[in-house]
Amino acid sequence: MRHDGVMGNRYDHPGEQTAQDPIRLLAVRDAPLSVDEILAAVGDDAAGGTALFVGTVRDHDGGVDVASLGYSCHPTAEAEMRRIAEGVAAKFPVRALAAVHRVGDLRVGDLAVVAAVACAHRGEAFDACRQLIDDLKREVPIWKHQTFADGTEEWVGA
Repeated sequence: MRHDGVMGNRYDHPGEQTAQDPIRLLAVRDAPLSVDEILAAVGDDAAGGTALFVGTVRDHDGGVDVASLGYSCHPTAEAEMRRIAEGVAAKFPVRALAAVHRVGDLRVGDLAVVAAVACAHRGEAFDACRQLIDDLKREVPIWKHQTFADGTEEWVGA
């Protein structure tokens, strides 16, 4: 029920609707990433829930120690990120969305990707953020080259 006593749908208040331009920040960078920057980008007074995903470089993969890791990307990576972000914003009532992926040589513990989505409600934010990061990992042409402590190496996503 609305504040005036009239029954209405769930999205009667402008804060419940998708923002006009919810895509606040999308980038591929060769410099360290900042969680604070991503959170600031999705700040929205109408958002009751913000979901954040931080992907970090771990010290192992498949039971083998990782010695070094590097990311590279195709020149269309940012355009693909935008296409995916627009799809997420069309599917969910997104107030704000941001995602940044790192390329270049990274060390264990470095941030590889940071994504955040703000929505009026937490469930929508969780669902939208999961869709965003899953689609980014699956569809954006960014490749990971891992060298393992035993001397073997592999490309992931290539």
